[in-house]
Amino acid sequence: MKAQFTLPLPPSVNSYWRNFNGRVLLSKKGREYKQAVWAACLEQKVSKFGGRMLAFKMVIFPKDRRKIDIDNRIKAVLDALQAAGIMEDDWQVSELHVKREDSQPPGKVIITIETVDEPPQA
Repeated sequence: MKAQFTLPLPPSVNSYWRNFNGRVLLSKKGREYKQAVWAACLEQKVSKFGGRMLAFKMVIFPKDRRKIDIDNRIKAVLDALQAAGIMEDDWQVSELHVKREDSQPPGKVIITIETVDEPPQA
Protein backbone atom coordinates (compact mmCIF):
# COMPACT_ATOMS: atom_id res chain seq x y z
CA MET A 1 0.00 0.00 0.00
CA LYS A 2 1.30 3.46 -0.89
CA ALA A 3 0.03 7.05 -0.70
CA GLN A 4 1.46 10.37 -1.82
CA PHE A 5 -0.10 13.69 -0.86
CA THR A 6 0.70 17.30 -0.02
CA LEU A 7 0.35 18.99 3.36
CA PRO A 8 0.87 22.56 4.49
CA LEU A 9 4.25 23.45 5.92
CA PRO A 10 4.18 22.55 9.62
CA PRO A 11 5.16 24.98 12.33
CA SER A 12 8.49 24.39 13.99
CA VAL A 13 8.33 22.13 17.02
CA ASN A 14 9.58 25.22 18.91
CA SER A 15 6.18 26.88 18.35
CA TYR A 16 4.07 23.69 18.24
CA TRP A 17 4.03 23.23 22.03
CA ARG A 18 3.55 25.76 24.82
CA ASN A 19 4.15 25.63 28.57
CA PHE A 20 1.18 26.74 30.66
CA ASN A 21 1.21 26.54 34.44
CA GLY A 22 3.88 23.84 34.35
CA ARG A 23 2.03 21.75 31.73
CA VAL A 24 3.03 21.25 28.11
CA LEU A 25 0.10 21.94 25.78
CA LEU A 26 -0.47 22.07 22.05
CA SER A 27 -0.19 25.71 20.93
CA LYS A 28 -2.71 27.59 18.80
CA LYS A 29 -0.38 27.06 15.81
CA GLY A 30 -0.28 23.35 16.62
CA ARG A 31 -4.08 23.08 16.83
CA GLU A 32 -4.48 25.01 13.57
CA TYR A 33 -1.93 22.77 11.85
CA LYS A 34 -3.69 19.58 12.98
CA GLN A 35 -6.96 20.97 11.62
CA ALA A 36 -5.31 21.88 8.29
CA VAL A 37 -3.79 18.39 7.95
CA TRP A 38 -7.12 16.74 8.72
CA ALA A 39 -8.79 18.86 6.01
CA ALA A 40 -6.00 18.19 3.48
CA CYS A 41 -6.19 14.43 4.10
CA LEU A 42 -9.96 14.46 3.59
CA GLU A 43 -9.71 16.57 0.45
CA GLN A 44 -7.00 14.37 -1.07
CA LYS A 45 -8.69 11.14 0.11
CA VAL A 46 -5.53 9.89 1.81
CA SER A 47 -5.64 6.17 2.63
CA LYS A 48 -5.62 5.07 6.25
CA PHE A 49 -2.81 2.70 7.17
CA GLY A 50 -4.11 1.41 10.49
CA GLY A 51 -1.44 -0.25 12.62
CA ARG A 52 0.90 -1.28 9.78
CA MET A 53 4.62 -0.49 9.91
CA LEU A 54 5.43 2.44 7.63
CA ALA A 55 8.19 4.04 5.59
CA PHE A 56 7.91 7.82 5.25
CA LYS A 57 9.45 10.22 2.78
CA MET A 58 8.99 13.95 3.44
CA VAL A 59 10.08 16.61 0.99
CA ILE A 60 9.92 20.00 2.69
CA PHE A 61 9.50 23.18 0.64
CA PRO A 62 10.03 26.14 3.02
CA LYS A 63 7.85 29.23 2.61
CA ASP A 64 10.84 31.53 2.02
CA ARG A 65 14.64 31.50 1.85
CA ARG A 66 15.19 31.76 5.61
CA LYS A 67 17.11 28.90 7.21
CA ILE A 68 14.96 26.21 8.85
CA ASP A 69 15.84 23.09 10.81
CA ILE A 70 14.04 20.31 8.99
CA ASP A 71 14.17 18.05 12.04
CA ASN A 72 11.97 20.60 13.88
CA ARG A 73 9.16 19.98 11.35
CA ILE A 74 8.94 16.17 11.46
CA LYS A 75 7.13 15.69 14.78
CA ALA A 76 4.32 18.10 13.88
CA VAL A 77 3.64 16.20 10.64
CA LEU A 78 3.60 12.79 12.32
CA ASP A 79 1.39 13.96 15.21
CA ALA A 80 -1.07 15.60 12.83
CA LEU A 81 -1.28 12.49 10.63
CA GLN A 82 -1.97 10.42 13.74
CA ALA A 83 -4.72 12.86 14.80
CA ALA A 84 -6.21 12.65 11.28
CA GLY A 85 -6.38 8.84 11.60
CA ILE A 86 -3.91 8.10 8.81
CA MET A 87 -1.85 5.98 11.22
CA GLU A 88 -2.43 4.83 14.76
CA ASP A 89 0.81 6.02 16.33
CA ASP A 90 4.19 7.38 15.23
CA TRP A 91 5.98 4.32 16.63
CA GLN A 92 4.83 2.65 13.37
CA VAL A 93 7.43 4.65 11.43
CA SER A 94 10.28 2.24 10.77
CA GLU A 95 11.91 4.34 8.01
CA LEU A 96 12.07 8.10 7.63
CA HIS A 97 13.70 10.08 4.84
CA VAL A 98 13.49 13.88 4.96
CA LYS A 99 14.72 16.26 2.29
CA ARG A 100 14.60 20.05 1.96
CA GLU A 101 14.03 21.65 -1.44
CA ASP A 102 14.01 25.28 -2.56
CA SER A 103 11.37 27.56 -1.10
CA GLN A 104 7.87 27.62 -2.56
CA PRO A 105 5.55 30.13 -0.86
CA PRO A 106 3.47 29.50 1.23
CA GLY A 107 5.50 26.33 1.93
CA LYS A 108 4.44 22.70 1.80
CA VAL A 109 5.46 19.13 2.52
CA ILE A 110 5.05 16.31 0.03
CA ILE A 111 4.54 13.06 1.91
CA THR A 112 4.96 9.54 0.58
CA ILE A 113 3.96 6.68 2.87
CA GLU A 114 4.47 3.01 2.10
CA THR A 115 3.76 -0.05 4.17
CA VAL A 116 6.77 -2.08 5.27
CA ASP A 117 6.76 -5.87 5.41
CA GLU A 118 7.58 -5.94 9.08
CA PRO A 119 5.22 -7.18 11.79
CA PRO A 120 4.16 -4.59 14.37
CA GLN A 121 5.86 -4.99 17.74
CA ALA A 122 3.85 -5.37 20.92
